[in-house]
Amino acid sequence: MERRSLLRAAVLGGTSAALGGTLWRGAAYAAPAQPGTGPYGPLGSPDANGIRLPSGFTSRVIARSGQRVGNTSYTWHNAPDGGACYADGTGWIYVSNSEINPSGGASAVKFSATGAITGAYRILSNTRQNCAGGKTPWNTWLSCEEVSLGYVYETDPWGTNAAVQRAAMGRFKHEAAAADPVRKVIYLTEDETNGRFYRFVPTTWGNLSSGKLQVMVAGSATSGSFTWADIPDPDGSPTATRSQVSGSKSFNGGEGCHYANDTVWFTTKGDNRVWQLNLLTNTYELAYDDSLVNGTAPLTGVDNITGASSGDLFVAEDGGSMDICVITPDDVVASFLRVDGQSSSEITGPAFSPDGTRLYFSSQRGTSGSSSGGITYEVTGPFRS
Repeated sequence: MERRSLLRAAVLGGTSAALGGTLWRGAAYAAPAQPGTGPYGPLGSPDANGIRLPSGFTSRVIARSGQRVGNTSYTWHNAPDGGACYADGTGWIYVSNSEINPSGGASAVKFSATGAITGAYRILSNTRQNCAGGKTPWNTWLSCEEVSLGYVYETDPWGTNAAVQRAAMGRFKHEAAAADPVRKVIYLTEDETNGRFYRFVPTTWGNLSSGKLQVMVAGSATSGSFTWADIPDPDGSPTATRSQVSGSKSFNGGEGCHYANDTVWFTTKGDNRVWQLNLLTNTYELAYDDSLVNGTAPLTGVDNITGASSGDLFVAEDGGSMDICVITPDDVVASFLRVDGQSSSEITGPAFSPDGTRLYFSSQRGTSGSSSGGITYEVTGPFRS
């Protein structure tokens, strides 16, 4: 999938918007039939769960913080955050972090081939403020601590093997992780106002016990070329990892991270941007920047990010209008869904089921605005393939 930069064009709110100083009309590329509404059309009225969805899509509640999951005996964790899905025979598993401190950790829900909940259990305990993370090609979940000198923990979505602390991946305010099986590295974001973008190069691919932590080195511009440099002291003490390499590029609040087809995307919440790295050419650019949009941007408060087989990116909002927005390969940015009546919350953990027909996500604080009010949802419908 080849994605054109959103510095060229976006269709927003029914109008053409100029990014990067050049105005493109919707007709100049493969825009959807209803400009401004995206490939799925306009959002409908709130359903019984308070979610506005395009025609053909439905939602259900999977779990609520402090309550038993389905007919299981397991109580769902508070403040659900980053998540991912794993194939499990004819069914699948959804894992979810808990962004509380102390306790933190992560949990899992198992589904049958029909989507029925068949189990729920803990996969990580006694950690701190587990925010986002990432799925590995060998089907483990990397759960990241969003605290100073935080760790990455490698966990088993099936709950069979004990979680392992992966100190070699560095100690800093971790946010998200994304695995690149081509270059055999793991990309990592840092949630600091002057955070950095890292990659971990394991000594042996598939084993994260040892390796090199590297940081992106680039200029101050919003596009250009980049290189990687080794972090001399990954444990971040006494000097923070972000301060160890001269010329490393600063990013304002690293959040979600997603890899596909020789490209890695990551979000920065401090400036509402989505960044795009072309790993074949070692160049970077903005994929989305709401400050360059003429008019009202549909995507604000950028946070977790995931991708669909269609090449569409789905970006969750921390606040904003409580939307999950879609960014298409044709550079259209539009709301895919909106959660009503939960303005004191944020959307977290978007992840697709293995067959791509179901999207899971959470409202971290739900209607109560408290970490004990988290709600985890499933949306089913005709997603593009």
